[in-house]
Order: sequence, then C-alpha cells, then structure tokens
Amino acid sequence: MSGLYLQVHDDSDADFEEPQGKVAELRAELAGGGKKDKNHTAKKNALKKIVANMTMSNNDMIALFPDVIACMAIPSQEVKKMCFLYLQNYARQKPETALQALPILRQDMHDSNPLIRALALRTISYIHVKEFVDATVASMQSLLEDSDPYVRKTAAVVVAKLYDHDRATVESSDLIDRLNRMLSDENPTVIASALSALADIWERNENIKLTIDYTSASKIVSILPECNEWSQTYVLNSLVSYVPQTSQEALMLAERILPRLSHSNSAVVLACIRVIMYLMNYISDKKKIEELCKKLSPPLITLLSKPSEIQYLALRNAILILQQRPEVLPHNIRVFFCKYNDPIYVKVTKLELIFMLATKDNISIVLNELKEYATEIDVQFVRKAVRAIGKLAIKIEPAARQCIDTLLELVNAKVPYIVQEATVVIKNIFRKYPNQYESIISTVLGQVDELDEPEAKAAIVWIIGQYADRIENADSLLQDYLATFHEEPTEVKLALLTATAKLFLQRPTKASKMLPDVLKWCTEESDDPDLRDRGFMYWRMLSTDPEASKKIIMGTKPPITAESEKLDPATLEELCLNIGTLATIYLKPVQQVFRTARPRKLVDSPALQKRKDDFRTAIADPAVSMANPSTTLAGTGQHQGGGTADPDAAIRAADEYFRNLTLTDNSAGDNLMNPTAVTTTTAQGGYNTMPPGGPGHDLLL
Repeated sequence: MSGLYLQVHDDSDADFEEPQGKVAELRAELAGGGKKDKNHTAKKNALKKIVANMTMSNNDMIALFPDVIACMAIPSQEVKKMCFLYLQNYARQKPETALQALPILRQDMHDSNPLIRALALRTISYIHVKEFVDATVASMQSLLEDSDPYVRKTAAVVVAKLYDHDRATVESSDLIDRLNRMLSDENPTVIASALSALADIWERNENIKLTIDYTSASKIVSILPECNEWSQTYVLNSLVSYVPQTSQEALMLAERILPRLSHSNSAVVLACIRVIMYLMNYISDKKKIEELCKKLSPPLITLLSKPSEIQYLALRNAILILQQRPEVLPHNIRVFFCKYNDPIYVKVTKLELIFMLATKDNISIVLNELKEYATEIDVQFVRKAVRAIGKLAIKIEPAARQCIDTLLELVNAKVPYIVQEATVVIKNIFRKYPNQYESIISTVLGQVDELDEPEAKAAIVWIIGQYADRIENADSLLQDYLATFHEEPTEVKLALLTATAKLFLQRPTKASKMLPDVLKWCTEESDDPDLRDRGFMYWRMLSTDPEASKKIIMGTKPPITAESEKLDPATLEELCLNIGTLATIYLKPVQQVFRTARPRKLVDSPALQKRKDDFRTAIADPAVSMANPSTTLAGTGQHQGGGTADPDAAIRAADEYFRNLTLTDNSAGDNLMNPTAVTTTTAQGGYNTMPPGGPGHDLLL
C-alpha cells in the first residue's frame, strides 16, 4: 500500500512523565464524579478545561492522552465531541497512543445515533496513521449507503480526504464509482457533497476527467432550491464541468440559475456569476447575452455593501468581468467611487475600475472625483489617483487637455509626492501625443527641485533630452543631474545617457564636452551590464554614422496606449473560470500563485463561440493581431513592441543596414580614439565625428 504514514512504535508508561500542577488537577477531575454523576458533569468540565488549554497551545495536555481516551467510551455526544477534538490534535504527535482509541471509533461508526456515526467517521478521517486509514476504508462501503443522509454526506467528504491521504488505496477501491452513484441520491445535500468530493479529487489528479452531460446538469440545477447555501455553491461550481453542445442548452441552463443571483450569501452569488459568464461563451444569441449581462450588474453592485474583504473580492472579479464583458457595467461608475472609510486595498481597486469605466461622456465627473482623492492624507492613494488622471489622458484622447489641466492644477500645489507622480504621467502624455502639449514643459521644469525619486528623475531627464531643441537651458539642467551621476540608480543613469545623446544630436555644441564624459562613466566606471552595453552602442553609432544615429535615437516611435492594462486572453479566460475564488485576486495566471492548481480552459464544442479577440484565432491566423501592450525601458523612452510592422521585414532592414554600415572608416576610427577631436557640422547639418573621451576600446558591433 502506497502512502506516507506515521510509524507506530512500542509504547510504555515511561513515555509519560508524572505531570505536576495543572495536569495533575485535571487528571483528578477526569477520574472524579463517580456513579452519582450520571450526567458526567465533572468530566465535561474537566474536558472543557483541557480543550481550552490545548487551544492555547499548552502541550502539557498531551500527558492526559490515556485519560481522555478512557472518556471516549462514555455514551455522551458532548463528551465524545471534546474527546475526538483532543484526539485529532494530538494523534500525529503520539500515534502509538492514538491507536488505543481505534476500537472505540470503530464501534461508534456503527452506533445507533447517526450523529455519533458521522462524528466518529469525521474524526477517524483526520488521523493520518495507517491503521486509521485502513479502518476508514473498511467502513466506507456501508457508510456511503447509510440510511441517514447526514452520514452519507459526511462519508462523501471523507472519500476526498482519503484520496489526499492515500491516493492508491482509493483508486484501487470502488469508492470513486460509489461517489458517482451518489449523484443519483434522493437527498440534495448528499448530491452536493458528492459533487464537492469529486471536484476535489479532480483538482488533485490531472489524469481524471470530470464531465457532466446535459441530463445530469439539468437534474443538478433542479435541486438548487432544496440545498442550503453552501451546498448551492458546490452545485454551481460543478456546472463549470458541463460543456454545452448547443447554444440552446447553455441558454436554458443560464436562465434556470438566474434566481441564485439574488441570494444573500456572497459565495452563491459569485458562483452563479461564474457559471453564467462561462455559459455565455456557448450562447450565440447576442440579444440574450446582453440580457444576461444586464442581470449580472445588480448583484455585483449589491456585493459592494458587504464587509470590506468581500467587497475586495467582488471588485477584483469585476475587473475580470469588465475585460471579458464590458457591457456588464456600462453606466455604473458612481457606485465605485471611494468612501471615506474604505480600506486602502478597496480604494485602490475602485480606482482601477473607475479608470476602466471612464469615457468621454463621464470624464468631467471622474476628474472631479480623482481631484478630490488627490487631496487625501493617504500618500499611496494620492499617488494612485494622480497616476490615474494621467492614464485617462492617454486612454481618452478628447479629454487629454482636460486631464492635463487637472494635473497642472495639482502640480501648482507643490506637494512633493504629487509633483513626482505628475511628472511621470506627463512624460507618458508627451509620448502619446508628440508635438501637441509641449507648451506645459516650462511648468513641469519649474518643479525640478521637488524631484528626488528615481522614476520621477528619469521622467524629467527624458523630457529634457527629448525636447532639448526647445529647452534653452537643457544642457545646464542635464549638467545638474550629471553632477550626481555616480550616486544615481541605474534607471536614472540610463535616462541620463540617452538624454545626453539626444542633446548632442539636436544641439551638438552644447553637449560636445558633456557626452564624452558620460560615455566614459558608462563604459569604464560602471559595473552594470545594461548601462555598459548601451554606452558602447551609442559610442559606436555616434562615431560611425551620426545621421543614422539620429534616425534611431530620435526616430518616431509608436505611441503608447492604455491597452497594456489588459490581461492577455489566455490568462483572462482562465481567471474567468475561477471567478469567486482567491485565485482571481492577484490577476495573474493561477499556477503562478497556486502551483498545484489544475489549469482550466474552455472546452471546445460545436456551441463554443469564437470571439474577435480570441487568442486561439490569433494563433491559428497570424493576420489576426493579438493585444501586445507597449512597454518602455524605464526612464529612457526607448520603445519596445507595440508596433504593427512586419517583424521579418524589420529584421531584413536591420540586416541590410548593418551590412551597408562602414565599420572601417579610418577617419572615424582615428577621431574615435583621439580625445582632442573636434565635432564639426556639415553644410547639410550632419555630424562628422565626436570625441568619446577615452582611448583603447575595441568597439565592435
């Protein structure tokens, strides 16, 4: 028999040292009472004290193990509950002593009282000792068919526990088949427990396939009104294993579970939303989908009146739902406005939803609300609010000027952390709208002294470099930052290197002395590989072909978008199949958070609807473009991805460029190694050479 068990050793009375003090008193109380105490009041009081001490991690109570086992034979349900609780707690520490309780548990599993039978079965299933597991398996066949539904329900759950203890034993027996047969039980609670156990076993073994046909799914749905609230969640969760074969099947099932959306239990509501979101993937009628989406909105909003922890889960799930089905919450932005007593994690999540729901029609309301948030005392929340304003300028082009005016109003308040966040988002606005809002550069530069965080410094340095031809004192501003170059983090150093190169390309006389120093610091005095590589790259490009360098460094780059906030389709699909679970809180692939979790995905069927943004279509047809968020090297403005150009054509063009690039230009090489070389400007405005400031480097591309 496979499975890892605690070994049983010979035990003796010497294992227990004679207890002193409290233990001795409790032992005396357990032994007291006598025949006159017919209700076992003394023993009950003593056991309550023992359980209380055990709960407070008082390990001295383990010395009373034999005395507690002796009390298990007392025919009192209250006494047995406390004794069984004690046994569960200490059986792993003293498995050899716990074996003394096994005959009593076996006897109790056949007691005339169904509550005692269920209690004994539940207790024995908690103890991971070989003899206890064997005894449980031996009793399961009769208990799974017990006359009392409460015992059958408990037995169904115990099968899942046994599978966790000893998978091979369960698989070699007929317990899983018996669980399947329990789906035809007359009691809804038993059916729900069997579904829960089967789902748990499925989660632990990738070789097991859990399938439900329409007849079974229809029967399962019919018992929902008779189930208690937790049984309803088990039933609803199991419906995700049903794969509709026709659109009509999916629609009928979705309409039958709609009443669960008005349930008072949040778990039932979220489980129902999860199933409806799942079934909509198999419904072809767009009008019916719109109707279902409208019905999902009120229960989601109702969850916002629950305690903060449930609110948070509902809000995180709302982010997923909006990305998958934006029509669920089209005009309900006000319900996500923050309350003064919301905890920070709820406020931040509401900010994300406000950003997602903002449109050109409600932007004025949203900006007024965000401006209010920017005056709060919570620094983290204020930063998030300011950043949201900047992101809205990128997302909603007609409202960009309105967002910028709001940012400038906040900047003029001269609150340091607001100024720093505003600087970062204004840089992104410049990237989104080149040559449109440069009139505010002077206002931004007026706050340079307020910037002391790396991201804000990198942003202002990028602005100085990008618009060096329009900023009169760009060289002196950069020089101020270069004075502390060696103390700056890598993010700022990379920004300074690129900005200095841009200054040289736009105003060579201003940077002719500055650039060689920066290149020397980056290539000779830095141990950061990224900084060194970029320094060598700029050095070679600028000394070999300055005109081509200008096209590369100052070239037009694809504008950034707000699409980077979206999850990739595969991750979004998996998370939507886990709505209502903790896995959805992180908005990451489930297996990154829970490594043992079994991956979920939509199962193909004739009814499965292909969405326009379906990642499967994108994989099958390269002409369909997948969402590819724009990303930027921190603080440099060097764009990566986000373009729609043919990558093969880009590679061919790059190969052609480097083939044609003359790397043996003697004059360029001589000047490259000559620290006294002087840069001259040609009549066409090009640049012949530049002084790198250090000889002896072999700069091969």
